[in-house]
Amino acid sequence: MRNLSQLPLFVKAKIGKINDQDLEQKLLEMGCTPDEEITVIRKAPFKGPLAIMVSSYMLSIRYNDACVIDIVEYGK
Repeated sequence: MRNLSQLPLFVKAKIGKINDQDLEQKLLEMGCTPDEEITVIRKAPFKGPLAIMVSSYMLSIRYNDACVIDIVEYGK
């Protein structure tokens, strides 16, 4: 299974499992729930933060946090 940091720009996917309990709680409070549609809009160079579109708003997330969020790509 791929993680969010590996998702190419502008490819839609669904949030799968979040493999960090503290991060999972923070994301749930912001509306990022499993099976929610997600799209990476921007990636900073050198493993910098990612800008993602989720629940009709843009959210910035650290690269290391993106590595622990499993995703399910559409059509796979």
